[in-house]
Amino acid sequence: MPKHAVRADRIGIGSANSSRDLALDIVSYGRRGPGGQLRLGADQIAQIQRTVGRTPEVMLKVSGGGRDIGGVEAHLRYIGRHGKLPIETDEGLTPHGRGAAREITADWQLELCRSQYKPKPAQGQRDTRAKLVHNIVLSMPAGTPPDKVLAAARVFARENFALQYRYAMVLHTDQAHPHVHLVVKCEHEFEPRKRLYIRKETLRQWREQFAALMREQGVAANATPRQIRGQTKSALRDPIHHRARALRAFRTQSSAQRSEQRPPISSVFLRRKFEDVIWKIQSNRPVSNAGKDVLAATRRAVEADWIATAEA
Repeated sequence: MPKHAVRADRIGIGSANSSRDLALDIVSYGRRGPGGQLRLGADQIAQIQRTVGRTPEVMLKVSGGGRDIGGVEAHLRYIGRHGKLPIETDEGLTPHGRGAAREITADWQLELCRSQYKPKPAQGQRDTRAKLVHNIVLSMPAGTPPDKVLAAARVFARENFALQYRYAMVLHTDQAHPHVHLVVKCEHEFEPRKRLYIRKETLRQWREQFAALMREQGVAANATPRQIRGQTKSALRDPIHHRARALRAFRTQSSAQRSEQRPPISSVFLRRKFEDVIWKIQSNRPVSNAGKDVLAATRRAVEADWIATAEA
């Protein structure tokens, strides 16, 4: 019997003929055809083995992007540690020093991008200008050899962007988990009207591709949605995470150390969220649990799919 691979992104459980929105990315192993037994492919079996064996997960995220040349140069200076680290470009060059960021932006001709000349919004208003670049981070857990992370990132960038979108990258090893900062120009090199758009499906495919490239380097790596792994908490956005980390570090210091420095500023987003909940409680207004309800429904769907997988 032929194999029936489907997207398992479902949030509700029903009959075989009912409409379902699926959230698992492996396969819906519980759905059988008119007869016979559903057989799993070698790649699907390997994916299940990595997932249940808790193989280290790759991390790939878009951390933002500059909307003007100044913002792009500032990010390039940051990832290059203000000239201390070489920045590897798509042409195989490694400019370094304080002038490397300006050299790269000039070579990319960002001043010719159409979105560059849109007016900057006033303070407090949303910035609707198109991005000039995407800032991407490719990361692996602590203990992964940094040189292999960089080698996989090189292949990843070449296969996805070479001769289409200009890019530059830097390897960071100052934290426990080695990671590569990848900056990609949004406008196509030869077709100015063609832009690089990153959607959820794009990120999913990129994660799977990067995990496969890490395995080619001899490093155990996997890429599965967090719902499938049983992870129920979403990661905080970078600014919120940095503020929380700074507060934790400040609280672990001694009283003498804390008295010599100014306390870090807490996250504005979390403070406003906390104040909104307090206001609703004091005014006897219902506190919305829509997110929790969706999370519980997704959890039930994932459990049902894993049970069906085990039965198959």
